[in-house]
Amino acid sequence: MKKLFVIALVLGFGFKVQAQNAENKLENKSEPITGVWSLAAVENINPDGSKTLPYGNDPNGLLIFDTSGRYAIQILKAIRPKVAAGDKNKATPEENAALVQGNNSHFGRYSVDETNRTITFQVEHAFYPNWEGTVQVRSYTMKDNELKYIVTQTTNGGAVTAVVVWRKK
Repeated sequence: MKKLFVIALVLGFGFKVQAQNAENKLENKSEPITGVWSLAAVENINPDGSKTLPYGNDPNGLLIFDTSGRYAIQILKAIRPKVAAGDKNKATPEENAALVQGNNSHFGRYSVDETNRTITFQVEHAFYPNWEGTVQVRSYTMKDNELKYIVTQTTNGGAVTAVVVWRKK
């Protein structure tokens, strides 16, 4: 009889905890960050308040957050010049500059702090090697399958702040 009472007590407690967890999820209404996201916009805000679109009006990009804490980001300017020689090793200095300035990619590990609304990126490798081995914290908002975050440690040496917008695929 004691054994049945203990089992009933444990099960009852378990159901109560599950009910509380479900209630908390409903209250938080947090959307999962994991999955595949497509780039909607990148806007740089300059120190004087002016704004530029470093990857053009319709940038291309892909952001993947997996459930094990890994991420990968690729951002490309929609319109980039082709390399006239048909060989990236024979690109002109101007072509190389356009290719470098039209690309941003990195991958590594991530964590999300839902309380403070931050994403922390631990950059393992990056197209911009100055970011490799860095930890970058970005404040974010997420609503209706749209993720928006602020980059303060930009590839412009921190001279601008970038607002990056992704949409869930």
